[in-house]
Amino acid sequence: MTLPIQELQNRLWATADQLRANRVFRDKVNGLIVDYVGIFRDLERALAIYGGGPDGGGTTPVLDKERLVEALRMAIQDVEEFLSQLNINLDTMQKTQGFELVKLLDDAVEVILGDEDAKKRYMTLSSDVNRLFKAILPDQRANEFIGRRSLIREIERKLKSKSEPVDVSEFMNDVETLLDRSIATEGYLIGGGDSNDRIVDLSKIDFDDLSTRFKKENRKNTEVERLRAAIDRVLDMEVEANRTRIDFKEKFEELIAEYNSGSKNVSEQFDDLVALAGELNEEEQRHIREGLTEEELAIFDILTRPDMNLTEDEIESVRKVARDLLNTLKAEKLVLDWKKRQNTRADVFVTIEKALDTGLPSKFDKGVYTIKCQSVFDHVYDSYLGEGRSLYEVANG
Repeated sequence: MTLPIQELQNRLWATADQLRANRVFRDKVNGLIVDYVGIFRDLERALAIYGGGPDGGGTTPVLDKERLVEALRMAIQDVEEFLSQLNINLDTMQKTQGFELVKLLDDAVEVILGDEDAKKRYMTLSSDVNRLFKAILPDQRANEFIGRRSLIREIERKLKSKSEPVDVSEFMNDVETLLDRSIATEGYLIGGGDSNDRIVDLSKIDFDDLSTRFKKENRKNTEVERLRAAIDRVLDMEVEANRTRIDFKEKFEELIAEYNSGSKNVSEQFDDLVALAGELNEEEQRHIREGLTEEELAIFDILTRPDMNLTEDEIESVRKVARDLLNTLKAEKLVLDWKKRQNTRADVFVTIEKALDTGLPSKFDKGVYTIKCQSVFDHVYDSYLGEGRSLYEVANG
């Protein structure tokens, strides 16, 4: 039987109006259909007519819970087989409790962190288990998987905790880790609110003590992962504040690539990361040596990099341009919604052109001058919203 398209749509809408499914969101793989008065049968008939469902020999988007249960069982088996290849036994963990279980979990994390591909593979497998487990709930058939799923999720949580920012309370509770002992916790995290707003302060790390303690550590992969995450977080913020620092980001990525390729061991990577962290710490303090604010330094660097081979007097002239230009823009030009109107955007660009034309040394010929004007405008456009709001608010707050 073939139905006119409008009649078919009406049937589907009429059925859907009476039957509701939980929406699929984020890591959910399905919605749960609750069939109160046999409406599910009507939905299947409509689907069969429209898309070759159960009665039409085709496929249906509606799956029986038993198939999800079997999929979860297989997903957990995949995790077990993967961990077995790394000599990690979930059976042993499930029979263990207390501090001994914590040790087994930490040992498993240390092994997984020894290989970047292994870490990515585990996170994918664990995510599959979690999504399928949630899909089965609240069905009681999920109960048999609770123990295994909890262990798998705990390993995933510990892996993430080494790579993602955490709050001060978590650091205080985890006093045995290397970085916790080496960082003044009151200075480690700056700012408030969501963890994404927090910045790691590398100046609070005693790198000599950190290196000494690292040599005594058993879980070197874990501690390297934490240091990598700390540096990565700092780099994201530093490059956002000053795009000329992109070289630091590229150097960091090269270090990680060398380690992942097997050309360096974990101790060598640790030494490289400590050296890079020291360079970053110096970079964070450079604005003080230049006699500029962090905001002024960003403009100064855009104007002077790559190396313009300037004399000290010429460098001082560029410093003055950076200071005066920023003061003028913030006081007069970066008004509310300045980026939304063509005339205010043009006013900002003209102000930049005038400041650079009158203040830059003669070494900035017309070609260089044109490039610098555009680069400074791009920086201002990306960094300042107007009315005193900018990405530097978080860093200075």
